[in-house]
Amino acid sequence: VQLVESGGGLVQPGGSLKLSCAASGFTFSDYAMTWYRQAPGKEREWVAAVSSAGGSTNYADSVKGRFTISRDNVQNTVYLRMNSLKPEDTAVYYCRARKGYQYDYWGQGTQVTVSS
Repeated sequence: VQLVESGGGLVQPGGSLKLSCAASGFTFSDYAMTWYRQAPGKEREWVAAVSSAGGSTNYADSVKGRFTISRDNVQNTVYLRMNSLKPEDTAVYYCRARKGYQYDYWGQGTQVTVSS
């Protein structure tokens, strides 16, 4: 099982990034997918989630209206489009795959830095 995030980097405030999380080793379309983030000195926090078929999405209040989660069950990839980025969005972003309570996988994370 692998979850590999990519797309992070340094961006100016107000800019955009699109993160990807490529999955392998399990039946991707059976799993709900979630993005989390962890800023230095802070606990990991939930950012956005998408259901297994992609029909339902949810967002943390801090990113609602700026971030969009989506998935491609053919490419086995989940995305996080981030617009209007703020310095407080700076964090390591992780994707997570879950099916019930038994199956729970995490990626290694990708760094997003928002700074001028």
